Amino acid sequence: MSETAFILLVTPDPRRGQVIADALQGGERTFRMVTSRVESGAEAVGSLRVRAPDVLVIDFAAAGEGDGVTVLTEAKRLTPQSEIVLISRGEDEPRLRKALGNGKRSADVYEHLIDPVAPDVIADVVSRAARQSLATREARILREQADKAFDFEGIIGVSDAILRQIKRAQKLARSKSTVLITGETGTGKELFAQAIHAASPRAGKPFKVLNCAAVSETLLESELFGHVKGAFTGAVSDRKGLLHAADGGTMFLDEIGDMPLAMQAKLLRALENGEIIPVGSNDAVHLDVRFVAATNHDLNERVQQGKFREDLFFRLHAFGALSIAPLRARPEDIPILAERFIERANRENGLSIRGITPEAMRKLMRYLWPGNVRELRNIIERMCVEAEGERLDVADLPENLQGTTEIVPAALPNLAGLTLADVEQMMILSTLRRNEGNRDKTARELGISLRTLYRKLKEYGLT
Repeated sequence: MSETAFILLVTPDPRRGQVIADALQGGERTFRMVTSRVESGAEAVGSLRVRAPDVLVIDFAAAGEGDGVTVLTEAKRLTPQSEIVLISRGEDEPRLRKALGNGKRSADVYEHLIDPVAPDVIADVVSRAARQSLATREARILREQADKAFDFEGIIGVSDAILRQIKRAQKLARSKSTVLITGETGTGKELFAQAIHAASPRAGKPFKVLNCAAVSETLLESELFGHVKGAFTGAVSDRKGLLHAADGGTMFLDEIGDMPLAMQAKLLRALENGEIIPVGSNDAVHLDVRFVAATNHDLNERVQQGKFREDLFFRLHAFGALSIAPLRARPEDIPILAERFIERANRENGLSIRGITPEAMRKLMRYLWPGNVRELRNIIERMCVEAEGERLDVADLPENLQGTTEIVPAALPNLAGLTLADVEQMMILSTLRRNEGNRDKTARELGISLRTLYRKLKEYGLT
């Protein structure tokens, strides 16, 4: 997301050029304008070949016959995406018509100003043209991201971090193996579980969900394995559990790290031989169920603490875990996710929101997202419902996001619950953004070698 607009000013009058350039530096705006001033058509065309300006300002009132027409003609050919602002006198009209072709002046330029015109008026027009150019660029980038985005059963992203896990999920979906999904709350672990089921040979068969942290220990066994009549007070009839209901399909055990130890032993038996014993029964029942489990805990640490069985851990971890990166570690996924959530909000609520402004998107990309994708989805949906305009803007953001200027939290208490790796990623991203992607400068500020920076970027999937 660029916050800098490049302005190319073409005028052979150095004094007039300096006055216009000074005017462009004034005023309040949400982006920077960097002006490059050239005095001849040849210099202007050379600059166009090197870098496309966001706004091209051609001073026909001061330029010679050849220069003004040449620059305008070459700009249409070399940088058609640039917004053009013309400054001319009445007698320049024949030359302009010739350069523009067929007299379609308004279709080819952003604004045509007739001299004499005050510098502050020029600055205002160029600022609006720059804002339009930046918005167009942001939209183009978003379209390119959408074209590159990979969609796996509703999971969408462009970051290396998410694409690696999508590819693993696709491979695991075709197998019969148990899958363990790890990640912070809100990262989309259940969505991955549903995608694995939908892409597996069991698609179309039952997909059942049990949140192990939401059911009391006394009810968990009955909920999962079922019970027979008279097994306990209130068991007035036989009842089949979720595993029976999932027979032939997939059982998703969410927050498995919170499952009581006694239940873990019984679950291990079901994982190893597909055999369960309903509560109050002595008869084993064989079922064909594929297990997918998820947790926001470090299960290895839970094993060390004696809170999770080591044999169950190894059984779940046999093929390694699908580790879903937090949203703060993959900000490049935010624009495409936001567009997806806007589309859904429009569809579900009969709305017609046409997107989000670059300024609001920059705020979203600099937020820490403690609630991850779920928090982003909720915020976008609320913004869509409450928005006043056709596009979501900064004013539509929650108050705590409107003031967001940096991804790194301002106070240390906000780092609670984050790993050292999370903080390191945040520092690298923050420094890269502050230096506008300059990796040499970023490495120097972080006090590490350039080679180390590249290694860290690759390690965290930030390339």
